[in-house]
Amino acid sequence: ENVDPQKTAFLLRKAWTLYSVTPLYRFHRARLRDYARLLSAFIAAEKQKGLAVEVGVELDIKVAVSSLADLRGSEQDQAAVLVQLSLRSPQRGSSRNSEDKLVWSGWFCSVYGDDLSENVPEDFTCLPLFLTHGAESYTSMVGSWFQKTFDCCFRRLAISPLNLSWMVAMWAGCKLDRAASAMELVFSMPCLSQPLDISYAIHPEDAKALWDTVQKTPGEITQEEVDVFMDCLYTHFHRHFKIHLSAAKLVKVSTAVASAHCDGIVKILHSQYLPGVLMLLTELAISQLQ
Repeated sequence: ENVDPQKTAFLLRKAWTLYSVTPLYRFHRARLRDYARLLSAFIAAEKQKGLAVEVGVELDIKVAVSSLADLRGSEQDQAAVLVQLSLRSPQRGSSRNSEDKLVWSGWFCSVYGDDLSENVPEDFTCLPLFLTHGAESYTSMVGSWFQKTFDCCFRRLAISPLNLSWMVAMWAGCKLDRAASAMELVFSMPCLSQPLDISYAIHPEDAKALWDTVQKTPGEITQEEVDVFMDCLYTHFHRHFKIHLSAAKLVKVSTAVASAHCDGIVKILHSQYLPGVLMLLTELAISQLQ
């Protein structure tokens, strides 16, 4: 449960795009270095094929594949797998030790993904949630290599307004030690000639106080409680602005714990809540696979 903040700091405050992934067939942890080499060769070949290579552009992509042992919920979970692509710095003159530039990261994880791993034959590895940060072109190359190599399938993971409202409720109730930023909900108004977004900001202490009045059993959340919480927010907004937010579509939520967009883009802001957020996202990924 306790994730070492040092080892996972690079996962925080970045916008990660979410995918769900079917179990990987014959994926062997002992071969991560081989996989890095093979993936590197695949990317070089794909780039060559595209021929959209400017003269003199450094093509040398270095691939690292490693295990993030810390990132899992239960004993059943497989350790997370991190894939990083860097541009090798051209070795000019004396700057031999100049840094490679990280251009893309992606990681597979499963945090309390037991529902999936229990029913899977032993040749398969379950890491249902895949998060990426970096150019779409790298995501698609890495994705196609994994799909070919491990007979798996990737799908973009969107987040429904219902799931966004769960996130708001769960994160509103979290205790944070430092001064937290406002909780913000963004709604898109349907059926208008011009697209209109409405942003609704709530002081974090007010949001927490409201959640505390709604929640009956600490540590447990029900759909009914989430509905009551959202209805209170809608009523308050309607009283002031005469707008029915319940008729709009919730598209984004931002809290001090994390922010999430309906397109499946998430930013995790607090290492303490990393496992909790990943558990929720793992659950969404699994439900999309089932």
